[in-house]
Amino acid sequence: MSGFGEGPLLAVDAPYLLYRSFFGIPKTVTNNALLGMANTLLAIAEANATRAVVVCFGAESAAYRTAAYPPYHAHRPPMPPELEAQFDLAPALFRAFGWVVESSEDHEADDLIHSFAQVEAEAGGTALIVTGDRDMYQSVNERVTVLMLQKGGAPPARVDPAEVQVRYGIRPEQVPDFIALRGDPSDGLPGAKGIGEKTARDLLQAYGTLEEVVSVGAAKKTASAAVRALPEQLELLRVFRDVATIRRLPVARPADTAIDRAGALEAAKANKLERLARRFEGS
Repeated sequence: MSGFGEGPLLAVDAPYLLYRSFFGIPKTVTNNALLGMANTLLAIAEANATRAVVVCFGAESAAYRTAAYPPYHAHRPPMPPELEAQFDLAPALFRAFGWVVESSEDHEADDLIHSFAQVEAEAGGTALIVTGDRDMYQSVNERVTVLMLQKGGAPPARVDPAEVQVRYGIRPEQVPDFIALRGDPSDGLPGAKGIGEKTARDLLQAYGTLEEVVSVGAAKKTASAAVRALPEQLELLRVFRDVATIRRLPVARPADTAIDRAGALEAAKANKLERLARRFEGS
């Protein structure tokens, strides 16, 4: 019967890894995105002795986010056809590894990742999130760590609650309020007028939440003009915060998923991933 080992759950931002590999590995390499993602995950899973791997896909722009703020993700270019073809192949490839693959049409990959990580933490386990999306810092707690991939083959940076404080100067649960104030150009969120990263950090350190920043901070006689203007923007800032807030979905805790080396070998060959296949030959 499947159970739950002591190692961490690895929750994976599949779209991020596929994009990263596609643009980071020469296009002359057949199925470069699949190859890069597979090699990255195998290395991380081995280095961290993970008990299970869940590979998450989702909508490019969740309907609830674009309904709340139509410009969300509107500036992003379409996916290159060569990458789209590899997206279509990826779920079957990673299922052949024996890993769990989950997808949502209504929510984004980060919603699924967050949900699996929290389920694991609440069950007494630990979770590692593989992503390049700093929005995921809001998922971090004493049992959930974000692994941010680095350039040049360096080990992933581990972002725990203390590291969120180092990087942003706020607590993980304040990240949506921080994004609402500062904005997030990668998601098309402009933030509050005249409020940059340092000011957003300082305001949240002083007042804790967006509402307190607006009701208390903006009323201070010493407040800057940009801060005094925040009450006029409150409704829109609440929309930005809602868009930036990752949703919790009903998911089950994945059972242990040891790698299926025979299945991985067959799938690697089927996808013309010869370098990957050589990792599993003789097993």
